Amino acid sequence: MSGAGAEISGICPATGAGLALRLEGARIAALGAAEGVAEGAGYLAPGLIDLQLNGFGGHDLNSGALTPDTVSALCRRLLQEGVTRFLPTIITAAPEAMCDAMAAIARACAQDRIAQAMVAGIHVEGPALDPEDGPRGAHPAEHVRPPDLAEVARWQAASGGRVRMVTLSPHWPEAPGVIAALAAQGVHVALGHTGAGPAQIAAAVDAGATLSTHLGNGAAAMLPRHPNLIWAQLAEDRLTATLIADGHHLPAETLTVFLRAKGLERAVLVSDAAAPGGCAPGIYCQPIGAEVELSPEGRLSMRGTPYLAGAARSLSENVALAMRMAGLTLARALRLATANPARFAGDDDGAGGVLAGGARADLIRFDHTPGAGRLTIREVWLAGEKVVG
Repeated sequence: MSGAGAEISGICPATGAGLALRLEGARIAALGAAEGVAEGAGYLAPGLIDLQLNGFGGHDLNSGALTPDTVSALCRRLLQEGVTRFLPTIITAAPEAMCDAMAAIARACAQDRIAQAMVAGIHVEGPALDPEDGPRGAHPAEHVRPPDLAEVARWQAASGGRVRMVTLSPHWPEAPGVIAALAAQGVHVALGHTGAGPAQIAAAVDAGATLSTHLGNGAAAMLPRHPNLIWAQLAEDRLTATLIADGHHLPAETLTVFLRAKGLERAVLVSDAAAPGGCAPGIYCQPIGAEVELSPEGRLSMRGTPYLAGAARSLSENVALAMRMAGLTLARALRLATANPARFAGDDDGAGGVLAGGARADLIRFDHTPGAGRLTIREVWLAGEKVVG
């Protein structure tokens, strides 16, 4: 169903005033104030953009047997959560398994217009991570390997050029050269799952690294007071920090301090959700982490241990929880999941993540009560087409 000429009104999250949009095809043609918008009309905002997502709703991108149908089903499940653009995240595995997963994503985009509209690129998390226990997290040690531009070329061939972000550890001697080459290709490099020292982090940033992957996680449990890799990344203004605000990966005071240090312009919320996310509490088997337990509170842990096995909350939940944990306004929390990640989402077909004339009409209408643990998504538009509600 086309959105051509459609008019949409709702409440502006920043001002609380009425807001009216006119759509023409896939774009926002005009926007302005709207008088007489009913109090229950719901908030209007850009669709959410998730730069790191491994699965959700039982759909696993890293199962080792990814199909285009799974990618398509995942896209439709994410729309229910208000996510209109995302980077499917492929993690450390055998070389052929990683390429197979990327090829499945490419086939989904070729045969499914919803996937084509939603997949903003691929995020490859690994395999060039720190092999030590702790920084490596749940990534399989047997498949950790040094960064290799020839392998990146194979990823791009398999994915149809869709690799837009790579997370690696800058401790590898090859890292600065690989980072510089990736940056020259337009691939964003993020630092993560590392025990690198400040000098190695500085060298990586000088080479072109632009992000920190889930800062505060993917690190050793015990760090020196100073210097350490967290302070080095917080102090580096050229790095934008991605943060998991699910209430389990970062304490409220840590999230608050990270946001103050980075400023709202250099912070992004990500879900880093795994396949059990959005499912009922219980025990699940997954290729990474084996048996995992999803608690009623949304904590995903290795069964019988206190150790996290990934994340399980959607980005719409992370937005609401960031408000509660860090004292953010609704508009500021939304910025961390819309305009800020849009800068890294590989949006080749126009401005994303904002409500502005000429921007792609990826929109959500939602309700939110102060203190609630999630945004309640009512309607979603994808490239001007109403796809939810």
